[in-house]
Amino acid sequence: MMQQESGTIAAISTAMNPSGIGIVRMSGERSIEIADRVFKSIKGKKLREQKSHTIHYGYIVDGEDTIDEVLVMLMKGPNSFTTEDTVEINCHGGIFVVKKVLDLLIQNGATPAEPGEFTKRAFLNGRLDLSQAEAVSDLISSQNEYALKSSVSQLKGSLKEKIEKIRAEIMYDTAFIESALDDPEHISLDELPEKLAGELDQWLEEITELINSADNGKILKEGVNTVILGKPNAGKSSLLNVMIEEERAIVTDIEGTTRDALEEQINLNGVLLNIIDTAGIRQTDDKIEEIGVSKAKDYANSADLILYVIDASRELDDNDRDIMEMIEGKNTIILLNKSDLNMVLSEEVIKNNYFKDQDIKIIEISAKNNQGIKELEETIKNMFYEGNLAYNDQVYITNTRQKNELSKSKESLLKVKESLEMAMPEDFLTIDLLDAYEHLGQITGEAIGEDLVNEIFRKFCMGK
Repeated sequence: MMQQESGTIAAISTAMNPSGIGIVRMSGERSIEIADRVFKSIKGKKLREQKSHTIHYGYIVDGEDTIDEVLVMLMKGPNSFTTEDTVEINCHGGIFVVKKVLDLLIQNGATPAEPGEFTKRAFLNGRLDLSQAEAVSDLISSQNEYALKSSVSQLKGSLKEKIEKIRAEIMYDTAFIESALDDPEHISLDELPEKLAGELDQWLEEITELINSADNGKILKEGVNTVILGKPNAGKSSLLNVMIEEERAIVTDIEGTTRDALEEQINLNGVLLNIIDTAGIRQTDDKIEEIGVSKAKDYANSADLILYVIDASRELDDNDRDIMEMIEGKNTIILLNKSDLNMVLSEEVIKNNYFKDQDIKIIEISAKNNQGIKELEETIKNMFYEGNLAYNDQVYITNTRQKNELSKSKESLLKVKESLEMAMPEDFLTIDLLDAYEHLGQITGEAIGEDLVNEIFRKFCMGK
């Protein structure tokens, strides 16, 4: 059992930028006492005498000096985020002011909070499980509507409920087997193989679904890594400029203008795209351009999505065929650019000659005239979010740690299935069942070491 945090901590919980309001938060057994030392109520109130979940108007003072006019929110444990007595001081949002208030609290007995320490206390005090605590961090860093909805869903306990259900069923079967082994005269295991086999299939299906959601979860959290590929002068940079609605990339009629990758991030109808415009891919003797081409290929290998831009007013050549080999089997949208000119290429020509056996999306666009861009945006959204993720209640795994523990749990359950099929002794089953149980517990924090807890919360922002 991990030790609960002790002492009273304080930190600035709002961004360190000039703003209308700044919040300094305290949590711990002495938070109300310390607040009473520095808070002077307009009506002469003492916070320790007030009811929980009330707000009080007054001043923060340092002796005879008034620091700021404030509102103080009082939340007594256990009915607070950390389950401890908590005080939040809402002051004016100047950087100097909030730092002055924090310094004053520390002078009067509070300890500076570590990154994520408030949420860590909420976890250690049983207010949140570990998956919910990690959802707090995801919620703060969410950059699109879908990431926000996913984080809120986990914060409400959607993942916790799934994991706890499976763990409870595993523990019941494990306890039943061990009881039967201890008392074979009164407890029979004759019906166990058939019953356990059915449960294993259900658990494996649910865990596999969660593991498979991790790719979409990564995209929800981090965005779609999107690489624009094509030959020189195909219109890649023009496409980037249209998508970000800014003249970010240099566009000329001279081939090879783009020598290095150019990275931008856009929110496309709620879908976060990390777009990389790359050097035009072609055979070249120019050493600098060759480096750019090599980097473009590296980006393509790790991309979630490739936008392959083809100049549809020109015939394909060996460089195009090299690119088509490179994108085979990858998530790709082919864009037939320069549709405002006399097109010599069409969707039928591309599919019939190069992608007969692949269901690949091909769109006619004109980056110059902003034609076909709306269709491209809808295609990207549909490709990754099945049309409308906003109304999809699926639980998404959004970090590698959770995915790894699910994978380990699945491996253990597959061993149980194998042992069952081989009619191995029942005590072999309990070993792997308990192993799966432990790995699932790592996700919710039921079975996790203190060092890992500290590492997880160290990545949180200060004041949360």
